[in-house]
Amino acid sequence: MQSTMQNEIPLHDIKPLLEVQDYSFYYFLALLAVVSAIVLGVLYLLYRYFRTKKRFNIRKEHHKILQNINLKETKKAAYALTEYGATFKDDSPRHLKTYNDMVEKLERYKYKKSVDDFDHETLRVIELYRGMIDV
Repeated sequence: MQSTMQNEIPLHDIKPLLEVQDYSFYYFLALLAVVSAIVLGVLYLLYRYFRTKKRFNIRKEHHKILQNINLKETKKAAYALTEYGATFKDDSPRHLKTYNDMVEKLERYKYKKSVDDFDHETLRVIELYRGMIDV
């Protein structure tokens, strides 16, 4: 009898089950969004880096050509200096003045069938202009 009596005792200290809020799915979505944003940002930066790396830079090419002009071939050099030097003439007022001085000195070496070598003053102006170019 004792066992039936123990079963009939009311139990008041046991509470019903409560619903526990589970935010782990929201934490996962937030983490996924942050990681996605970081990965997309890195991919965008890599895209921009490689796109600009392969881009043709006209200023670099003209600078390289100007530095490699053979000044012994006076007539060809005069035309090349005028053509490729024009790329840099608008960089500053000083560039423009030096470019105009150089073109003025080069005029006497163009438009003729045969020309002499560059004189000392013309070579000085050419070297000054080539030296002041920044790429």
